[in-house]
Amino acid sequence: MTINIILLGPPGAGKGTQARRLVDERGMVQLSTGDMLREARTSGTEMGQRVAEVMDRGELVTDEIVIGLIREKLAEGAKGFIFDGFPRTLAQADALGALLDETGMTLDAVIEMRVDDEALVRRITGRFTCGNCGEVYHDETRPPAKEGVCDVCGSTDLRRRADDNEESLKTRLLEYYKKTSPLIGYYYAKDKLTSVDGLAEIDEVAQRISAALDGA
Repeated sequence: MTINIILLGPPGAGKGTQARRLVDERGMVQLSTGDMLREARTSGTEMGQRVAEVMDRGELVTDEIVIGLIREKLAEGAKGFIFDGFPRTLAQADALGALLDETGMTLDAVIEMRVDDEALVRRITGRFTCGNCGEVYHDETRPPAKEGVCDVCGSTDLRRRADDNEESLKTRLLEYYKKTSPLIGYYYAKDKLTSVDGLAEIDEVAQRISAALDGA
C-alpha cells in the first residue's frame, strides 16, 4: 500500500530520524527540500540549472521551483513519499495539495511531532554527529562509549552544527511558530493530523507513527 505523509515539527523534533526509519522499514522515499536542491544543482537538468542560477545569485529558491522538483520525484514512483521540511507555509501547503490532485495522488497523514521548547533546547545544544557516517550523539543522553570516537565507524570526526546553540535555535523556533505552525490547524481541519510526543524515546515515537500510518 502506498502512503504519502508529511512530518511536521520544529527543528530538532526528530523528523529526520523518523523519516530514515520509515525509509528503511517501509521503503518510502524521503523528500527533503535541502537534499533535493543539492541533488538538482549537480544534475545537469533544466530544472537543476534554474536551481544553480538562483543559488549562485544568493537568492532563495522559489516555491514554484521546489514544487517542480517534487513533481519530478513523484513521477519516479515509490512505495510512498515522506515530505520533510516542506511545506513550511500555508501557500506551500496549498501548492502541494494542488500538485497531488494533479498527479492523482493523495496525502494520507500528517504527523505533528510535538515538543516542549525548553527540553528541545537541551536536546539540540547537546547534540553532535559523526562527520564520517552520520551517527548522532548527545552529551547527556547518548555519548559515545569512548570519548571522541564514533561507536559505529571508529572515526574521530565528531562535529556540532554551527547553529546548534541556544540563540540560533530560538531564532529558528520563532520562524517555525510564525510560518509553519499554522499548518497544524490547516491539516487538523482536513482531518489529516496525528500528534505524537517528539521528545519520547525514538522507538516509542516510531511505534506511534506506524500506528497512525497503519490506520490511515
